[in-house]
Amino acid sequence: MTVSVFDLFSIGVGPSSSHTVGPMRAAQRFVGGLAAAGDLLEVDRLEVELFGSLAATGAGHGTLSAILLGLEAHRPETITADTKSERLEAIDRTGRIRLGGFVDFAYTERDIRLHPGRVLPRHPNAVEFRALGRDGRCLADECYYSVGGGFVVVDGEPDDATATGDVPHPYGSAGELLAVCAERGWSIAEVAQRNETVTRSTDDVRDGLLHIWTVMDQCVRRGVTTDGELPGGLRVRRRAKQWRDELMLEDPLRSMTYAEDWVNLVALAVNEENAAGGRVVTAPTNGAAGIVPAVMHYARRYTPAGRADPDDVTVRFLLTAGVIGGLIKSGASISGADVGCQGEVGSAAAMAAGGLAEILGGTPAQVENAAEIAMEHSLGLTCDPIGGLVQIPCIERNAISAGKAINAARMALRGNGSHHVSLDQVIATMRSTGHDMNAKYKETATGGLAIHVPLSVVEC
Repeated sequence: MTVSVFDLFSIGVGPSSSHTVGPMRAAQRFVGGLAAAGDLLEVDRLEVELFGSLAATGAGHGTLSAILLGLEAHRPETITADTKSERLEAIDRTGRIRLGGFVDFAYTERDIRLHPGRVLPRHPNAVEFRALGRDGRCLADECYYSVGGGFVVVDGEPDDATATGDVPHPYGSAGELLAVCAERGWSIAEVAQRNETVTRSTDDVRDGLLHIWTVMDQCVRRGVTTDGELPGGLRVRRRAKQWRDELMLEDPLRSMTYAEDWVNLVALAVNEENAAGGRVVTAPTNGAAGIVPAVMHYARRYTPAGRADPDDVTVRFLLTAGVIGGLIKSGASISGADVGCQGEVGSAAAMAAGGLAEILGGTPAQVENAAEIAMEHSLGLTCDPIGGLVQIPCIERNAISAGKAINAARMALRGNGSHHVSLDQVIATMRSTGHDMNAKYKETATGGLAIHVPLSVVEC
């Protein structure tokens, strides 16, 4: 099964793909079903329940407000920041939503029930919707699972329900992918390109990937021009603008000497914007959204290929990174609530390392090695957000992992692609490590830094 790069890199809003984007999509999908059945006007009572990690950190991750917006039929990929603010202010003021986009209905965040201590068997991120008519009849009852990266499934669907096996060059593992590359004499990016053209023209694939980069770049630009404090009560100060102003004075010509500083800045800017609820690209999740754009910035500006043709580099980078992310999603998980932060920033670091290795001229085996190195040295990484917010340690962790990705790619390029540990083995290890991990270290804010750092003295 292969996952499309356009499913893996999706446009949404912060601060979390699994806790914000996914629940909004689930709510929108639920009301869409009501509308299709002609039942929207019949709804007399609405029940929404959050379970496990969604309930434990939902308030800090914007889950409750995301569900309200989804119930109004808003989509994370199209809702603007202005619309988001306007609608949430109106709901708070009136206590009413526009169910399905047009039905006036009394419902607020206070009506959503939370069950943080109850984890459903399928996945730690679960939300159940129930709509009842005036006669008490159940009009619709559905449980959705937000499985990471904004992907949402229901019982009976696999976690990679968006994946397709109907491609000309299928693969189910990194080993099988390398075999396709060897047989055809193609790069990993070429395999991905040919599979994507099953549903899009070559020009559409290119234009779509360049649009993804444009949204990433816009996010960076907002991040480096906005200061102040992030929302949520931790009083975390945004640093990207100050850093950018200082770097512009110290390094106006963008020399290689300061490359690492600029990479850190891009990662910081994206994740500060995400923490503020801004528009980001899941890569593969919101909590890890700064790593791929930061390393792609490095590839575009600091490599010979990037300086010669930055758009071509962007396309090849994203295609390669998307393949790596798809392998991890299908073979393990990209959900922090499922396997800890190794599934988020670990996956993103592997994706970015593979993408950069491709741009540096790596063979498919070297690209696979780069992804393996970055993932191997992210194993066991916990998800322990202070205050349940996607701020500490998430923002700095993106910058650190971007540097790890660059280092992994350069290490792989020094080798010949032969190595003792395969990417498939690391993905399997990440899956088993995540399932062995205590639940308090998987996006519940009940372990790690979340309980050892007093909120009143937090600095970041």
